Amino acid sequence: MNILIVGLGSIANKHINAINTLNINTQIYALRSTPNAEIVNGITNIYDLNNLTIKFDFAIISNPTQLHYKYINELSDRGLDLFIEKPPVSKLDNVHALINKLEGKNIKTYVACNLRFHPCIKYLKEFLSTNHQKRINEVNIYSGSYLPEWRPNRNFREIYSANPEMGGGVHLDLFHELDYAQWLFGKPIQTHCIKRNVSSLHIKSIDSANYILEYEEYNTNIVLNYYRRDTKRTIEIVFDDETWTIDLINNKIKNNLENIVFEVENFSVLDTYPIQMRYFIDSLNTNQKQMNTFAESIEVLKTCLSND
Repeated sequence: MNILIVGLGSIANKHINAINTLNINTQIYALRSTPNAEIVNGITNIYDLNNLTIKFDFAIISNPTQLHYKYINELSDRGLDLFIEKPPVSKLDNVHALINKLEGKNIKTYVACNLRFHPCIKYLKEFLSTNHQKRINEVNIYSGSYLPEWRPNRNFREIYSANPEMGGGVHLDLFHELDYAQWLFGKPIQTHCIKRNVSSLHIKSIDSANYILEYEEYNTNIVLNYYRRDTKRTIEIVFDDETWTIDLINNKIKNNLENIVFEVENFSVLDTYPIQMRYFIDSLNTNQKQMNTFAESIEVLKTCLSND
């Protein structure tokens, strides 16, 4: 299996490591922008897609978000199925033309939202799908962490997260929360949002985002930030008869009586990457309906970029 990867940063390495754990025969080619690009063990550098005799099975798009549209467009012209790092693109300009092109060429697409493969999220999805009688009154989603600790060996003000012109901003970086919110609870009737640059990080991008998603019987509140020192990633669901707290870092669900509803031990979020990659590769060889296509992810992006 020949795989093309566009963008060879930290997230690309997670996808490459995921591929390497699957015990399948692969050759990975990286499209590089400069002739003196670093040589990475096990990766073949290429510098131009023209006149290549290699037949790629699919491409991974993991370069900065503002470049996604360009490469989705170009690689779809070559008929390649696409594994696209989230968010799908950084702006909504001309996205419907790109959707029509992808669907017209029958290109399979998947936008990589790996938290869909987190055991607690999967448990919630199944529970909510089969327990419609359990009424929800309120949902609160929180994701906060400290941007300077994301990549300890880099100046955090120089990475894409800190720079809006590179597609950065906490609302785009933590796209996962918006994605799984709509996957679990559906598309909201209406969205309200406040996005600000308010912290002491002194970065240019949005570092705080608060969303209220309106549903028929309840609201979902989403809080995202780059400045919380003690990392927190939780979902709170206030049912009629009890409250669940889902801890996505410690992989457990508790109710208000501190009873364990669901728990997985010895699991890391990094474990979601091979599961996700296996899902995508398997989906290429079947006729099953693709989850989280480019078109579906654009609907989440509309929520993400609301009020922009």
